[in-house]
Amino acid sequence: MPQAGVAADAVCAVAAADAGVAAQSPGRDFGQLSAVADAVLYEGYLLYPYRRSSPKNRVRWQFGVLFPRDWVEREGSVTPGVSGSADSWYQQTECLLRVRQPQAVVRVRVRYLQMQHKQVEEAGQDGRHRPVESLRADDGTVHLTFDEAVPRETDLVVHVEDLLRQESAFPVGAPAGEEIEGLPGGVGRVVRRRVTVRASTTVVAERLGGDVCRLRIRTENTGAAPDPRAVRDEALRDALIATHTLVGGDGVEFVSLIDPPADLLGHARACHNAFTFPVLGGPAPVGAPGAGPDGGAQDGACGPTLISAPIILPDCPQVAPESPGDLHDAAEIDEILTLRTLLLTDQEKREARATDPRAARILDRVETMPPEVFARLHGTIRSLTHATPSDAPSSLTAAASTTSPGSASAATAHRPAWWQEGADDGLSPTTDTVPVGGVPVGGGSRVRLRPRGRGADAQDMFLAGRTAQVAAVFHDVDGSIHLAVTLDDDPAAELNGWYGRFHYFRPDELEPLTSPDAADGSEPLEPSRPPRERPGQPAGGPGTGRSDGRA
Repeated sequence: MPQAGVAADAVCAVAAADAGVAAQSPGRDFGQLSAVADAVLYEGYLLYPYRRSSPKNRVRWQFGVLFPRDWVEREGSVTPGVSGSADSWYQQTECLLRVRQPQAVVRVRVRYLQMQHKQVEEAGQDGRHRPVESLRADDGTVHLTFDEAVPRETDLVVHVEDLLRQESAFPVGAPAGEEIEGLPGGVGRVVRRRVTVRASTTVVAERLGGDVCRLRIRTENTGAAPDPRAVRDEALRDALIATHTLVGGDGVEFVSLIDPPADLLGHARACHNAFTFPVLGGPAPVGAPGAGPDGGAQDGACGPTLISAPIILPDCPQVAPESPGDLHDAAEIDEILTLRTLLLTDQEKREARATDPRAARILDRVETMPPEVFARLHGTIRSLTHATPSDAPSSLTAAASTTSPGSASAATAHRPAWWQEGADDGLSPTTDTVPVGGVPVGGGSRVRLRPRGRGADAQDMFLAGRTAQVAAVFHDVDGSIHLAVTLDDDPAAELNGWYGRFHYFRPDELEPLTSPDAADGSEPLEPSRPPRERPGQPAGGPGTGRSDGRA
């Protein structure tokens, strides 16, 4: 629930934008984004084992942190990029929208966390209180000093025509505050304090032609650091944390920057996003990536809402419906975290409960989870499609044509289904090859990465044009082929290869690097840097498994 201060800010901002639209519900577009937005807001807030004493919970809040400018630039200007893991004083979203009707309205919601310091104080015999790290109350409950956070959000509503005429600016800061909670038996108290966070958001639009406009939303920390030389933990008190933006509207449609229509590709590439990246929000619409035969939409993807987050997301991100609640670590597997949380000792659970109320709620949820809910965490299959008998020969033939000649090809052509005995017979990931542009590519081949323009993984798009070395050729359970590669300019290439941590690309996303005079296309081009000896693969490396994880 928004705090009282947030609600007041939201009302003021909406009223300043346009009194005619202030009466409308400013956040009515964002109901379907709430689960993903909350996951972004609390990502990394408190990590397993949810204890204050855990080293990973001593360095917190790594995404979307906007500090006072004088603190961030005390040693030089910040370098803008889409990564929200870099500390900055501003965050800028640029996106494309189509205006579909007159009097179109844009709705913006700016969200972040405001740090709140929880200080436990012990009562003295003289009636005064002194700060302590921990205190046990008369009811046996332990209270720990810790840094919490309060969610803040501000809603802005502006007519598109107003934004085309001039930039609109709104305050999105949060007030200072203090709450005091007495502890049972009068042994002490818990004091929660927040300092004022000063920030503003500006919104402006530029017409690009016809009904297409570029929308720019920029949020800045406008405060001054009390001490520009302060350590990061102290500077966080004046910062916006996990800052992200939701965008919707009436009579507007937003264009995917990952999968734009062909006629808007140039405009999409010209959008400049700093410390955040916008993607379509809500359920995947008809025509979104995945609808076309190549895994991408025929004419690009559009949608009614956007979420611009400091964490790179795909279009239309969703929280798995099987997940019963946030564990503050969206990259982990709910089942594993739940099992590990259940196995914490009683002492560890007591410390976690004393650390933060959100940790206490996680413990309550996993300890009372019904068996049927826990069973759903084991996994599900969403990608199966019906196959007809006529499909099988063609898919097997295709699989056979992409492997190296010889026994491997023959085995692939008559291979059992992936769950049957012998499904892996004849596969050799480190020696198999796949033809790419007439060139056999396999382990040791050097390639240039050319991710698909549409339907590609958002992370892979940032690797376009980089050179890499192929480590292995993998077949997945759907019959597709993926090549595992390590980047040539990755300082950790050897280490990643040793552990079996690779980037995966389809054959049509790779360009073989061969010398011009290679008659059969099999002679690899010498790298521009001295080749490094790569260590042998450990047990379980690419020579002994498949991309589906089956040994």
